[in-house]
Formats: sequence, C-alpha cells, structure tokens
Amino acid sequence: MGNTCWELYCLEHGIQPDGQMPSNKPVGGHDDSFTTFFSDTGAGKYVPRAIFVDLEPTVIEPLLHPWSVIGNAPEKMGQALCICSRSAITIDNKRYYFIQKLEEGGFSYVDLVEGAHDGHFYALKRILCHDREGRTEAQTEVEMHRLFNHPNILSLTAHTFMERGGKCEAWLLLPYISKGSLWSVLEKLRDKGSSMPESRILHILHGISEGLKAIHDKGYAHRDLKPTNVLLDENDRPLLMDLGSMNKARIEIRGSREAMTVQDWAAQRCTISYRAPELFNVESHCIIDERTDIWSLGCVLYCMMMLEGPYDLIFQKGDSVALAVQNPVSIPQSCSYSQGLQTLLSSTMVTNPQERPRISWVLDQVQNLRDSNSADVDTNRV
Repeated sequence: MGNTCWELYCLEHGIQPDGQMPSNKPVGGHDDSFTTFFSDTGAGKYVPRAIFVDLEPTVIEPLLHPWSVIGNAPEKMGQALCICSRSAITIDNKRYYFIQKLEEGGFSYVDLVEGAHDGHFYALKRILCHDREGRTEAQTEVEMHRLFNHPNILSLTAHTFMERGGKCEAWLLLPYISKGSLWSVLEKLRDKGSSMPESRILHILHGISEGLKAIHDKGYAHRDLKPTNVLLDENDRPLLMDLGSMNKARIEIRGSREAMTVQDWAAQRCTISYRAPELFNVESHCIIDERTDIWSLGCVLYCMMMLEGPYDLIFQKGDSVALAVQNPVSIPQSCSYSQGLQTLLSSTMVTNPQERPRISWVLDQVQNLRDSNSADVDTNRV
C-alpha cells in the first residue's frame, strides 16, 4: 500500500504522522498547513478526493475512498500519480492539472483540466498525429481557430505539439463549456418526451448561422456541421467547434481523379448523415462551395425540430444515405412548428447546391421568423 496524501505531507516536512486527520493549521512547527501544502502541489479543492492520473495522460475516475493512496490505481492504467504529486502539463508557461476524461474518439481525446494560474476549467483536446499528414491537419485546425475571434466560434486558448517516444500529439487548450453540445441537450429533451420551443430553435439557429457567416466571409467552409459540433453555453449561445475539417469554400474539380480525391476526403471528414448530396458522388467537372454547410445546417435544424437527424435512422438501419439525400426532405405531418420554419427547413435542404441559398439569406429568414415570433407573443399578451 502506498503513501496517503497525509503521509506524503509528513515525508515532505520531515515529521511523523500520528494517525490523526490534519487540520488547516500549521503542523509540527512548520509554517504551512496541510491544506495549503496540497493546494500548492495541485490537489486544491479536490482533496480529500484525490484523483489519479497516468502519464499518457489519461484521467482515471476519482477513487471512492478519501485520502486514497498512490500505488492503488488499477493495473491497466500502468504508471499512476496522485494529482497532489504535481502531475500536470505546461502550455505557454502555464500549468494545468488533469481532472477527468470528457471524450474519446478514434484519433483524439478530450480531458477536463484546471488552470493553476486562474482556477478556470478548460477542455484539452489531444490529437494523435500518426504521420506528417496528421500533424499538418492538426496544424491546420490550429490555424483555423486563429482566424476567428467571433462569439459563435469556439476560441483557442493555447496549443502545443508534444513529441513523445517518436510520436506526436497536438494539444489544443479550449474553453470548457459545461452545458455540453446541442446534441446532448436534444437527447435530454427526447428522453423527457419533450420538445424544443420554436423561439429557442430560432435563437440557436441564428447563432449557428452567424458563426457560419463569419467562416464563409473569410472564404472557408466548416464541412462537418452537426449537433455534436455545436456547444451551448449557459445562455444558450451556440459555439461552433471542431474546425479540423474546414477548408477553402470554393473547390474547383477538374477531372475524375480530383473528383475521387474530394469524394474520398469527404467520406473521411464529413459525417455521413449530415453530408451534402454533392459530396457523395462528386462530378468530374464541377465546383463545390460553402453551400455544403447550408445543407448540414438544414439537417441540424431538422434535428432541433424532430430530436433526431433526417438521415440518422436510415444510417442506423444500414440503408443508403447517399441514395436518400437525392430525394426532398420529408417533414412529418405531425410537425407542430410554424409553416415559416418548415419552409426554411425545406429551402436549406435542396439537393441541387446551385439552388441552395447562401448563409446571408438564411440569416434574414431566421431574423424575420424571430420578429414574427416575438410579435405573436406580444399579441397574445394583449
């Protein structure tokens, strides 16, 4: 059995543990208290619930017993350190302590960390760069974040590239949004048998559209807009995230080889049930532009209205999404939202990209619906 946090304190200060739980007063004639000691070394407000962190660095669940021991971590975690033993990372000369794992994907991990300098929580996204191309893609994501300073696009606090054991990881430090993604909000509504009010849909849709407009105005497209890539803060302000699939808005295809290259790229980087029709079968001579995002925006709007994406069930059943997107979107007859909102949905999900609107038009329509919605509320009050 390893040393408890109290025993570590005694070892550090050259005093004998007496088996008593320490108070927040100086012990053994020393000028710093136990609480101060562990606050300084990183435990802070998480003592007595000591948290173990491995050196990967993946965060283990908090141990159940207070004043737990180092060396008592599960074998599968390998080498582990108590957070009070100064397990931390440094980015831009600032220290951050690991708290817990938030997400895990195929090529990236997201951990919750706390800034030692400000006590704020951050989301640390770690991207595994398996080769030079992977590193270039991670660098592109960093550069995309740096392009924008917009209230509806998630900002990048800091970043660094870590070379360890011949492998490279890109670490992106992002603000932590505790409310989570739009998808998590919709899941909760569905579980409760509830729905999202139209006024709230319009508020969120307006913010997403503002973020997209900022991206499009700089000549780029998001390419992977979906409910899990939209965060909602405590005021329901949407923030677009995961900019790793962004590229130039206008892509000119000259020949079948270029068409296949773009099609293969889209298959890897654009989520299938939110992917625009023109990306499934790319024509040998065409122009792909930012209106792929308008289609995806329509899918997100559908999801807010129906609490599931228009092609989620088709994908889950193993049927062809590529075939399904060639037909006009079907709005259930049971839909209780205004005709104006339903018309907007149909307008964004037009199969022919040349007939699809630009984001400025969408914003105008959303604002008109918001104004109309507010007027109806005021009339009802009278």
